[in-house]
Amino acid sequence: MPDRRSPLSPLSNEFYRRIWLASISSNLGGLIQGVGAAWMMASISTSENMVALVQASNTGPIMLLSLVAGAIADSFDRRRVMIAAQLFMITVSALLTLFALLGLITPWILLGFTFLIGCGTALNNPAWQASVGDIVPREDLAAAVSLNSMGFNITRSVGPAIGGMIVAFAGAAAAFAVNTLSYFAIVYALIRWRPDFPKNPLPREQLGQAIWAGLRYVSMSPNLGKVLFRGFVFGLTATAILSLLPIVARDQLSGGALSYGGLLGAFGFGAILGALGNQRLREILSSEDIVRAAFAGFAVSAALTGISTSIWLTAAALVLAGACWVLALSLFNTVVQLSTPRWVVGRALSLYQTATFGGMATGSWLWGSVAESAGSSEALVASGILMMVGVAIGFVLPMPAFATLDLDPLNRFNEPSLRLDIRPRSGPIVIQIDFEITDADVPEFLRVMVERRRIRLRDGARNWTLMRDLENPDIWTETYHVPTWVDYVRHNHRRTKADAEITDRLLELHRGTSPPHVHRMIERQAIPPSDDVFHQHPVDHP
Repeated sequence: MPDRRSPLSPLSNEFYRRIWLASISSNLGGLIQGVGAAWMMASISTSENMVALVQASNTGPIMLLSLVAGAIADSFDRRRVMIAAQLFMITVSALLTLFALLGLITPWILLGFTFLIGCGTALNNPAWQASVGDIVPREDLAAAVSLNSMGFNITRSVGPAIGGMIVAFAGAAAAFAVNTLSYFAIVYALIRWRPDFPKNPLPREQLGQAIWAGLRYVSMSPNLGKVLFRGFVFGLTATAILSLLPIVARDQLSGGALSYGGLLGAFGFGAILGALGNQRLREILSSEDIVRAAFAGFAVSAALTGISTSIWLTAAALVLAGACWVLALSLFNTVVQLSTPRWVVGRALSLYQTATFGGMATGSWLWGSVAESAGSSEALVASGILMMVGVAIGFVLPMPAFATLDLDPLNRFNEPSLRLDIRPRSGPIVIQIDFEITDADVPEFLRVMVERRRIRLRDGARNWTLMRDLENPDIWTETYHVPTWVDYVRHNHRRTKADAEITDRLLELHRGTSPPHVHRMIERQAIPPSDDVFHQHPVDHP
């Protein structure tokens, strides 16, 4: 039965409501700054490619740094990470304002500042999006993601128009100053927020190990791979409209900064309509149906924007584009969050953002280059044609349905008592689990073990193998390695309640009189007897 909870239910949570309102203020400032930067570039440079690179310089850092930011979000206090990111962006925005007031802005200096602001956004986004699941209950998560999109697009519907007015009457420096002030509301809200995160009894993973764990988890999760690929294709094609809109306003529509802001406002208005209809569409359509409709709708919008010489027709096309934009991106985000356990959600979201914003950054450069050589109209029509390829991809790589799996920690593992003096960094550790399986159950056992292998490798195991005893063929032994004892404990803590189905099925297939026997061993090196090969302390690898 469809979930009938109100789409506004997350706003009953005080912490979420306070940060959501503060985010609206920050987003408004960011959009005003974006209008100022794009229009300033169009004013100081005649290169269409340089104008398009404003969008790329803002989204490029998300592609480059998001995975590191995701590992930081999963390893450190997310609230402090967000505060640090906001303070960094305040500093950069203040310097950009100063340079603009002093007349020191050149095209490359402007790109440099927008790149740095993008770096702050890259650090902030995974921590904020992962925090949503910490603030609201799971049943409200999809609504909270949609509300985030709605909040941003409420500001998109008015922010660009306000930005256009500010730029038209007070100059780009004033737009940059407004953005600087807009960060203070969210900094204040974050300082007031006092989350009660559960304490992790295990030592923090090193940054490189955390990044690798995130990559491994996503690579071993086929559904997440589909979302990342579709997000990349959508970002690559859909960014043509946003990247080339200043040129459309200036050349095709003979407008100014005010017209550009109004067109972005139309895009934002469409996004609000998409956010409001999001829940209803999810009740009647599958995830794949929504994504295909978003690709097709955006293709029509891009083609109309490319051929239109009427500001009203262009605005109507942008309303449709905005609705398709929020439908696709909020769905991608929700599927990632609902398909990922909390220990790795920041890294999964960062990889999704890397794919999507990487597509946007690549697309900004691509469509800017096409516009420079063939014209903006031709570039937009070409992007619409390519967007239809995104529709066709759905027949080969369809989107997964919204996950209903319980990804809370399983919490069945109790660290065993050991007779050897094991320290957290002792290793390598070898695990062997013996199963007794009858011949009739072997096909089912092997089928279940395929999924068992994926889960083991996804959660950090190495060198997984399955062996059968030649003298007693009913005995099967699952074997895997982990680098250290603490990695073994962390591996077991990562198991979710959804994974229990595989474990329980293996226990049903096991025919022994006692549970499967687990051997926990530490690897030793063969050394000369004079060096005391039988010393009772394990090797401790750094």
